[in-house]
Parts: sequence; structure tokens; C-alpha cells
Amino acid sequence: MENIFLLSLFIDCFPKLLSRLHITLYIVVIALLFGMLLGTYIAVVRLYKVPVLSQLATAYVSFIRGIPILVLLYIVYIGLPLVIGAFGVNINRWDTMIFVMIAYVVNTAAFLSEIIRSAVAGVDLGQTEAAYSVGMTRLQTFRRIIAPQAIQIGIPALGNTIVSLLKDTSLAYTLGVIDVIGVIKAISSNTYRSLEAYAAAAFIFFILSSILEQCFNIISRKLGIKGTISGQG
Repeated sequence: MENIFLLSLFIDCFPKLLSRLHITLYIVVIALLFGMLLGTYIAVVRLYKVPVLSQLATAYVSFIRGIPILVLLYIVYIGLPLVIGAFGVNINRWDTMIFVMIAYVVNTAAFLSEIIRSAVAGVDLGQTEAAYSVGMTRLQTFRRIIAPQAIQIGIPALGNTIVSLLKDTSLAYTLGVIDVIGVIKAISSNTYRSLEAYAAAAFIFFILSSILEQCFNIISRKLGIKGTISGQG
């Protein structure tokens, strides 16, 4: 009877999977960096209720948060060249990683914008009015009163979003990106087995998620925030 699980193969998979870990982490970092910039802009537009832009931002956030990241990946990969192509620009030769990055930035920005908006809106309005009454400017009020409290409110949700983003990067391989999950195809074709490779990948993601959760829990405790980062979802 064939062995269901080969421990030796499971162990041998780690060097191959870890050799592409930087691709997975690269996607996470870029998505967070540009997602935070775009998400902050969207949150500001919604908080200050900028005409037209506020409605468009609300629709954007609602739509992006309502569709699976896998669907968004294909919408960007297939749809973006068609839209840009209508203006006479051919982007079909772009590296696949560019489309992957765009999709994850668009997705992350929607979630981060809601975290920022909710965190800022969660600060007691009376404190803002009190700051204005003693002569603080809008910038001073934000820096000294709103931002510190908004960070405390938003940290748990931010931690969960980052952990979820890490796990969601596992879908990048569907567009041909050779990341941690993408390597499994090569391993499977060479060994005619895939369970051990998937188990090794699961272990890697579990360790990374646990490290992130612990880091955010430490930050939360230092800031006096109740609750823990679960990483579920």
C-alpha cells in the first residue's frame, strides 16, 4: 500500500518553498504600502464628504469588499488591458506581477480605507470641538487628539487585515506567479505527489501568520488596547 504521507518529502519541500517566500512577502509589502496611501485618500474623501468623490469612494469600497480577491485578480488581468487598449495603449506584454500587484493594492486599499475611516470616526467628536475651542488648528487637533486615539482603535483591525492579506497572496499563483504556492506545481509534477508540499506550505503560512499575530498583540498590549489579533477570516 502506498504511503499516504511521506515525511521525508514533506521536509524536502521546505527549501524549495522558502526559496520563493520573498515573492509572497513582496506582494504583501507593496499591497500594504500603496494600499495605505490609496486607502488614506479614500478615507479622507469619505470623512470630509467631498461631493461626487465621496459617493464614488463609497461605491468603490462596497464593491471591492464584496467580491473575492480571486475574481478581482482576473478582472484586473483580463479587463485592464481591454480598458487601456480602448485608448490605443497595449499593456498585454506587461509582466504578470504588475497585474497581481494592482489587484492586491486595489483590494487592500478598500479594506484599509474602511479601517482608517472607522477609526477616525470612532474618536469622540466632543474632544475635537474642545481642541478647536482652545485654539488648536485642524492639523494640531488631528496630530495630538485624533491620530493617537484612531491608531488605538484601528490597530486590531489592521492586524487582522494584514494577516488575511498574507493568506490571500496564496491565490497569486492562479495567474502564473511562482510564489510559495506556485512552487507546489513544480514539486507535484516532479514527484507525482502534492499533499506533502501543500502541508509544508500550510505550515509556513501558519508560522508567518502566528508571528504577525504575536507582533500586533504585543503592540496592542503596549498601547493598552484590549483584545487580541485573531487572524481569522
